[in-house]
Amino acid sequence: MLFFALDEARADTRPARRGAWLGFAFGVGTFTVGTYWLQISIHGFGGAPLALALALMAALVALMAAYHALLGAFAARWLPAQGAARYLLGLPAAWTLLEWLRGFALSGFGWLSLGYSQTDSGLAGLAPLGGMHAISFALALMAGALVWALRGGWRTRVLAALVIALPWVLATTIGQREFTQATAAPVGVAVVQGAIPQDQKWLDGNRDTTLARYRALTVEALGTPIIVWPESAAPDLANNIIPYLRELAELAGRSHSALVIGLIRAEENTRTGALEYFNSVLGLDSEVAWYDKHHLVPFAEFFPVPQFVRGWLRVLDLPYSDFTPGAVSQPPLQVAGIKLAASVCYEDAYPSTQRAAVAASHALVNVTNDAWFGRSSARYQHLQIARMRALEAQRYLIRAANDGVTAVIGPRGELLVTAPERVPTVLRAQIIPRSGDTPFLRYGNLPILLLAAAALLAALVARRRELSPASPV
Repeated sequence: MLFFALDEARADTRPARRGAWLGFAFGVGTFTVGTYWLQISIHGFGGAPLALALALMAALVALMAAYHALLGAFAARWLPAQGAARYLLGLPAAWTLLEWLRGFALSGFGWLSLGYSQTDSGLAGLAPLGGMHAISFALALMAGALVWALRGGWRTRVLAALVIALPWVLATTIGQREFTQATAAPVGVAVVQGAIPQDQKWLDGNRDTTLARYRALTVEALGTPIIVWPESAAPDLANNIIPYLRELAELAGRSHSALVIGLIRAEENTRTGALEYFNSVLGLDSEVAWYDKHHLVPFAEFFPVPQFVRGWLRVLDLPYSDFTPGAVSQPPLQVAGIKLAASVCYEDAYPSTQRAAVAASHALVNVTNDAWFGRSSARYQHLQIARMRALEAQRYLIRAANDGVTAVIGPRGELLVTAPERVPTVLRAQIIPRSGDTPFLRYGNLPILLLAAAALLAALVARRRELSPASPV
């Protein structure tokens, strides 16, 4: 729809401005509908005034819509006015490159990227080849081909149909290849879902009740090789519940179980003497190992604002203490004889930073707390992101959420089992350790970015020729 609308901008007296406004309107609609749940976390659970929550949400929507505005202005000013160079090269390439930029610029926000919509379609077969952005490029290419067909004659429509068919053929042939292989027998996993309401989780009076619930559910799961808790499952610093964790480790050890637990911990900086806080995953087996969340959430886990703004946040009774990011490169957690590539919450939306750990792993584990978003669509959007990570790596993924969606995902992104939402439960499944590199794990986004850059360059050359005066006969 956007590609079709951008054609109308060419007839305006100021086409770049018109294209920018069309793109911005498209982006505002997309992100307002797609991220409405932000006000639930900021106002409903974060305690910020509703006006502030709406203002922060509007700012994010406007920032994300600016990428589509840039696409609209660029298409009007620099791309050919019509033809294959516009619809099959320029527009799909520009969309893909801007979507990739949106995923890492200013900390990045890759939510609602186009490729995530295809976790249940045949196009998902492109994920291990070129990652989520390869699917986005394919979808943008097909959208461009549709507009090209509407603008052209019957020959154009035949060619457009062939272009639309090409990604599906590629995805269902090459994309179905097994790039990874099973390396061991199936391993049992038990995912503990405490289902503590978000507005009750951090109340001091509920601390012991929450710890008791997780202990009881863990005892129920003992004997399973791997037991996984969600993000910051215990409502206290790990430093303050060491006897509790030691008891759990002893129980698990006697039952030949390993624990993977989402915890917040504090550690003294040896240089400054100050305490640093980490959003972490603890692996408890014969050895103790930590994974510290690297990609923190702006304005939730760290606040990139001046000191006077922090003081204002204090007056508003908002949380403002920064977490410390973990190292960029961290090895997988080794538990129950296999290696798990860990990620925390929306960190799984940044696959490029995790490629090395995933390639060295046998399976993936993501601990999260999507209870921040209430009963909104956010948890299901986040689940799609997790499924895409399993697809790209062709590995099983264990997903532990505080109140849902807790799931075990197969190497084709399929949902093997899910837990009932908002119910305390232990979800049981088996995973098969796998090894080997998919093309995406080996090369990341580089191939699709080079392809998009080459297509964009070809479109720019075509535009230059379009503007050049006719050569004399």
